[in-house]
Amino acid sequence: MMGCSLIERSSLVSSSKVFRTCSGNARQKQNRFLLPVKLVWVPSVQLRKVSPVMAAVSEDLMKSAPSQKEKAVKFKVRAAVTIRNKNKEDFKETLVKHFDAFTDMLGRNVVLELISNEQDPKTNGPKRSSEAVLKDWSKKANIKAERVYYTAEFTVDSSFGIPGAITVTNKHQQEFFLESITIEGFACGPLHFPCNSWVQSSRNHSGKRVFFSNQPYLPDQTPGGLRALRENELKDLRGNGRGVRKLSDRVYDFDVYNDLGNPDRGVDFARPTLGGDKIPYPRRCHTGRLPSETDMQAESRVEKPLPVYVPRDEQFEESKQNTFSAGRLRAVLHNLLPQLKASISAHNRDINSFGDIDDLYKEGLLLKLGLQQEAVKKLPKMVTKLQESSEGLLKYETPKVVSKDKFAWLRDDEFGRQALAGVNPVNIERLTSFPPVSKLDPEIYGPQESALKEEHIVGQLHGMTVQQALDENKLFMVDYHDIYLPFLDRINTLDGRKSYATRTIFFLTPTGSLKPIAIELSLPHTTPQSRAKRVVTPPVDATANWIWQLAKSHVCSNDAGVHQLVNHWLRTHACMEPFILAAHRQMSAMHPIFKLLDPHMRYTLEINALARQNLINADGVIENCFTPGRYCMEISAAAYRSSWRFDQENLPADLIRRGIAVPDPTQPHGLKLLIEDYPYAADGLLIWNALENWVRTYVNHYYPNSSLICSDRELQNWYHESVHVGHADLSNESWWPSLKTPDDLVSILTTLIWLASAQHAALNFGQYPYGGYVPNRPPLMRRLIPEENDPEYTNFLADPQKYFLLALPSLLQATKFMAVVDTLSTHSPDEEYLGERQHPSIWSADAEIIEAFYEFSAEIRRIEKEIEKRNANPNLKNRCGAGVLPYELLAPSSGPGVTCRGVPNSVSI
Repeated sequence: MMGCSLIERSSLVSSSKVFRTCSGNARQKQNRFLLPVKLVWVPSVQLRKVSPVMAAVSEDLMKSAPSQKEKAVKFKVRAAVTIRNKNKEDFKETLVKHFDAFTDMLGRNVVLELISNEQDPKTNGPKRSSEAVLKDWSKKANIKAERVYYTAEFTVDSSFGIPGAITVTNKHQQEFFLESITIEGFACGPLHFPCNSWVQSSRNHSGKRVFFSNQPYLPDQTPGGLRALRENELKDLRGNGRGVRKLSDRVYDFDVYNDLGNPDRGVDFARPTLGGDKIPYPRRCHTGRLPSETDMQAESRVEKPLPVYVPRDEQFEESKQNTFSAGRLRAVLHNLLPQLKASISAHNRDINSFGDIDDLYKEGLLLKLGLQQEAVKKLPKMVTKLQESSEGLLKYETPKVVSKDKFAWLRDDEFGRQALAGVNPVNIERLTSFPPVSKLDPEIYGPQESALKEEHIVGQLHGMTVQQALDENKLFMVDYHDIYLPFLDRINTLDGRKSYATRTIFFLTPTGSLKPIAIELSLPHTTPQSRAKRVVTPPVDATANWIWQLAKSHVCSNDAGVHQLVNHWLRTHACMEPFILAAHRQMSAMHPIFKLLDPHMRYTLEINALARQNLINADGVIENCFTPGRYCMEISAAAYRSSWRFDQENLPADLIRRGIAVPDPTQPHGLKLLIEDYPYAADGLLIWNALENWVRTYVNHYYPNSSLICSDRELQNWYHESVHVGHADLSNESWWPSLKTPDDLVSILTTLIWLASAQHAALNFGQYPYGGYVPNRPPLMRRLIPEENDPEYTNFLADPQKYFLLALPSLLQATKFMAVVDTLSTHSPDEEYLGERQHPSIWSADAEIIEAFYEFSAEIRRIEKEIEKRNANPNLKNRCGAGVLPYELLAPSSGPGVTCRGVPNSVSI
């Protein structure tokens, strides 16, 4: 077996190991009993190159297996079972664990039963082995290792066939995490059951848990003995749609976003339901909670620290939970003490100088906010003790954006560079006509014409006319006009929130960098005479310089909102959830497409549930930290209705839609980038191409023709439910891809894996490195730019720096935002990165697929080296230069922590 540490560490394997070939083709007819074949030695250094899969077998068990010519006789096989322990247990868990060890000696055991691939001709049900009990549970109860290995012994006869499933009954009081089971003793070699699931006590969940082997089967190719089990397991996962979900349940179902508000707290905390004809939105995981007391259409809230329901196996594993909890503690420390300080010393609410921000990285909040000893004495003892023990946690790491060049964020070239290589590089688009035109209804939002004129930009075009610049693909734009304008009336009436709807025009310079040449700032059109649009151009004097900096900050605030609410949350978190729910409901764990998608669905339901509880909810972090406030999620929903299209979520289609690339079959990826030094697109295409090749190899292996696609009821049900239930509000749109051919399936799967891995990584893990320095990307703005006839204009002229700082978030708002994006940018120690997966050599029993996976993994490593070379190339100005950050957000690997790199398999934070 390739790289199977489980068997190597198992006491079942003798010191002298032998290896043999194990049949692994799902489409081959299963023999009633497979004969032993010639045994060969395979050096361990060659394991990854062996094809088909090799497996370690104990010699004594091989000798016990009868030959086919003998009469049917009974013989013994053994199970090696891996249970993963918790690293930390509370007192109750420890007590129950010891009680379970005691009752295990009295016969309340963990019981296993093998299920054959073959039907029993007498009962027409599957053949079943005798039951077997895990040995030595009581003796190993005190083992502190992360993994504990148990054995069980079955008696079967030679007519049993090959096991395709195994049932587990937990007669203990407490759940346990079953990582894997390996069965030894059959002549085909060890059989592997990657489980990775919590097994509940039969006291709470009656019935036996079923786990299938790693042998993939399309539905119509399922062995007779497993068909009923396959169908029943899916029924269990779908549930009956009724009742409140228990945290131990494994039920996947859909619901609308009717739990973001809390009307029971008052009208200010009510929020509209997202999902349905009125406000279209993707569906989320159903929890079955009772309605709120004051609104029957709103689901009651579960507030932190109580957990929100997700199916048990979707919850964070311990190391992930510890990382997230540590981040939450950090957020509490950052929020609690500033709020206490605010009540003691009101004058510290605002950022009074850039030194105030710098001190957050040097002194920490305690010193910065001046929480002096006299004030500390007035605080509760618990808080003072917290304050005394947490000084280290209250210091922020210096964000990468200012770590090399403290003043880089002020420069126009850095402003343009971040549109291509920052945390939100997916909104830049080519300008095809000038001036740009709004698509909003002029009856409601006023004239569609822009205030931008040729005279605003012609002097910035290196001698070109505007038309020449358009024809030569030199003009680009970041346009937030249409998404913000419908909400500005409401946003600007909120306390301490001021916003424009912005458009920014860039010129592509001969060096390949983008130069901002004009910013249009729009306010709602109230009267025909109102001056609702304003154009700001690069400065020529001191006053114009500060106005230009304020205009760029408003653009960055728009950019931060669209990044978080649309590109990050909507496109990678919310829109993925329906596909994940439908996959669990409609595709068996033995389905090859489920096996392919499995690592790309890890933790997403849990992180989305936590977001509904703490981040995107009424009065949550997002509403507090971003300019749109209580209208944040309505902006997200407006984007879903107006611009989200699944067929344009893949990278090549998105680049073509934005005019950044044109089809070109002579290029390696079939595309020519019109901005050659576009780090996100250039590196992204490397990963996209590797993903697409891997998925095509995988799909073509199981679906050599279209008829298999069309006849696969689980696959078709998955896609139909994803679209017509999970995305029901847009299900009638004509742009949904069909699923009729292998090419259709390759495109759909590659898009989903791209969104879950590389797209999410590019949008997520730079949040603190770029946004942790708030002046670089202020998440909210508190002041508009003063006009000459405004009363504030005099104050602006007298102290423009003070005016600028007062327009930024307050110190409390800034620190809260920094704490949150610090947590969101953190990799956990158990992260799985692209090209990695649990049990890399046994997640599938198909040797060709295992070999193809290792080739894909090797390609991901080659891509990483290519990205390193690009980041060292001085000709690529957007990723290399004095004080310039290398673009590593799509570099596949990373260590734990905030690294500004790494592409996990899934949306996991």
